[in-house]
Order: sequence, then C-alpha cells, then structure tokens
Amino acid sequence: MSDKTNKYGYVGAEPTQSFGNNTGVFDPNDINNLIADNNWTTFGQLELIETKEISGVSSAIFTDIQENTYNVHFLTINDFQPATDNTDLRIRFFSGATEYSGTTYQYAYQYGEVGGLGFGEVKSTGADHIRATFNTGNATNEKAHSYVYFYNLGDSSKYSFTTHQGMTGVGAVYMHFGSGVQTNAVAMTQIKLFNASGNFSATASLYGIRYS
Repeated sequence: MSDKTNKYGYVGAEPTQSFGNNTGVFDPNDINNLIADNNWTTFGQLELIETKEISGVSSAIFTDIQENTYNVHFLTINDFQPATDNTDLRIRFFSGATEYSGTTYQYAYQYGEVGGLGFGEVKSTGADHIRATFNTGNATNEKAHSYVYFYNLGDSSKYSFTTHQGMTGVGAVYMHFGSGVQTNAVAMTQIKLFNASGNFSATASLYGIRYS
C-alpha cells in the first residue's frame, strides 16, 4: 500500500512545484499531474492556440494570440491555394483595433526554383506586409506550405520579427526562406493572414512556445 499523501509523490508536506523548480522523485502519474497544472519543467514545448480552416475568404485573423503568455509564436500553413493565379499569402499585425497596414514592414527572402529560373531574392525596406508564402498557382495541387516564427509580439519595447521557410507550387516547385520585421515598437495583439489578390483557402495553426 502506498504511503503517499499527495499527488506529487511526497510523504507528509508537499513542496511547492513550479516551472523551473520541480523538487523530488516523480513517477509517471506525478509528472502527468504537474503537466496538467502547467507546473512541469519542459522548455520549448508547443502549445496550440488556435487552428483555422480557411475557405474562400480574402483574410483571416487570429484575434487571441496570448501575447502576454508567449514571447515566441509558431504558425503553420498547409494547403494554401489562392483563387487568383500566381498570388501569395501575406501577414500583417494588429495592436488592439489598429491594423498596421502602412509601409513599416521590411523583409528579405531567398528562393530556389526547379524549372530553370534558379535562385533569387526578394526584399523590401518599405512594404505593407510580411510574406507567409510565395506566389502560388490555382490549378489542382498547386499549393503552398510554410511555417513562420514570430518574436516579441507582446513586447512594446521591441520590434516584432519573423523567420520563415516554405515551399510553393506554381507550375514548378519553389523553396523559400527568409525573415521580416515590423518596425514599430508596439505590443502586437492579432495576426492577420490575407491574400495578395482575391480569396484563398488554407489550414493555419498558431502555437505558442512556452517559456521560450
């Protein structure tokens, strides 16, 4: 018969458990209980905030990004396809009700293409968006997939940065990678996805990286 007197595996008084300060010897049930209480130390774990199944709209907004909880966010985009041929998916930020749509974004991306165009780059020091994909076709199976990391979105003393990697189909396959920045030191509270022209479909999932 077990002589444990609490759920964290201790006899007698239970020490305080918190992230970064777990004390004791734990069996699997103890660990599961601490994870359920958000008190088990695991750096860098992905925590799903929201998944959006997007179909036939021009934009979609993650309105609750939990920017006060996560310093780093991770966005996955699967099966992006525009209604208008050869267009790309883009990103803007909101702070409260204010959409940052002016030319205060900067980015630099490199790409490689298998159809003979080789390698190249696109860059801007005065854009009104950051890219989430490159230009994608609207024929069957001409789709794009990518992921984007976001840094400092909730920190009003820092710029909001992104890094990006993905692949795109538009007659031939592209790979692309790069980074971007929003040059306003403002706490960003929403992430907007929008197509360069017309409607689009995609599955987009936003995660927070805990204690990053």
